[in-house]
Amino acid sequence: MSLSTDLFSRSLARHYSHFDVENRLLFTGHSHQAWPDAALEGLIESFDAAARAVDTKWDIVFEKVDIMRQYLKDFYDDPYGLYTHGENTHNLFVRWLSGLDVTRKKTIVITDTEFYSIARQMDRLQEEGFTIKKVPALPLNGFASRLEAALDDDTLAVMLSRVYFETGLINPELTQSASVCREAGIPLMIDDYHGTNVVPLSLREAGLQDAFVLIGGYKYLQWGEGNCFLRFPADSIMRPVITGWFSGFSSLREGRASGRVSYDDADLRFAGATFDGASAFRGAAVVDFFRSQGLTPTLLRHLYLEHTAYMKRRFLSLHLDPGVLQLTHPYPVTANGGFLSLRGPRAQQIWEALRQEGVLTDCRGDLLRFGSAPYMVSSQIDEAFGILGKVAGG
Repeated sequence: MSLSTDLFSRSLARHYSHFDVENRLLFTGHSHQAWPDAALEGLIESFDAAARAVDTKWDIVFEKVDIMRQYLKDFYDDPYGLYTHGENTHNLFVRWLSGLDVTRKKTIVITDTEFYSIARQMDRLQEEGFTIKKVPALPLNGFASRLEAALDDDTLAVMLSRVYFETGLINPELTQSASVCREAGIPLMIDDYHGTNVVPLSLREAGLQDAFVLIGGYKYLQWGEGNCFLRFPADSIMRPVITGWFSGFSSLREGRASGRVSYDDADLRFAGATFDGASAFRGAAVVDFFRSQGLTPTLLRHLYLEHTAYMKRRFLSLHLDPGVLQLTHPYPVTANGGFLSLRGPRAQQIWEALRQEGVLTDCRGDLLRFGSAPYMVSSQIDEAFGILGKVAGG
């Protein structure tokens, strides 16, 4: 069976020759997507710029960062939001945490299915006397009410994902959750690593203009390592304690200032320090490539939905013993982000057996995840799930 997107995806795949996506079964789209050939052109450009401009290359680097920044502002329908670039989401997250008033409040509310970078940090803070409340992410309906019930006068912040990294499910009550936090005067941080470029979102229409959003370029954006962003409201006056010299970049030529530490009024409020500028060239080149190929948020959503729905049908057609492997949740595909999540006690062994057969997936505990990408076609899904039936049903 072919998919309506196969012709487009097959044509797109030719632009990923270095990753050889046409001849590999890369189901790691939710963790590491292939880079288009344009990414290599960006890296070569970065070397040429460094050789030519030497220290003044940073002007060019920041131009490349601006290209990625504008892409995100367009994706989120967010003309007035500000976006700090960072090497990874954890660095940005920690700087944001350091701007909260931890001297007065010690309770942080998260969900019970946050990614490791947040969950591990919360566990460590709990060891230092913070109270970490974990709100059940499921069932999807009623989440905002559960969140509201978890808040109290000691709540410092709320942190939650838009798309849960274990199940792939989309939190449908972000707008209500933001309203709950707003009424309580509590800052809201949204981890959107699994939502960007997968599930369209207008921050304006969703009423999330006052939310903070973590965005990673490593997965669905195909920007590679070193390209993450913290989106924050333009009227934010947070003063992160953990702050790098880039946060005061615009005033460097004025010399060292005495007194209260100042922060840039624009996108650099949560910035760190020197980073590998080559990553920005690579990311900007991929942005240009996506635009040239017409990979709009609407088209990307259609691609991921069609792929995920087909993966789900192929899995169900295997009729595997549920005690070996089963769907992680019963919700329809429309409630899903960009990957299919399966659960089973032998997930680790099945993952390794798939790897030995040339099918690259991802495993976390008892969860086995199959992620698609825009360059994937139905025949690759057929082949991969045929192999899954062999290794899991034997």
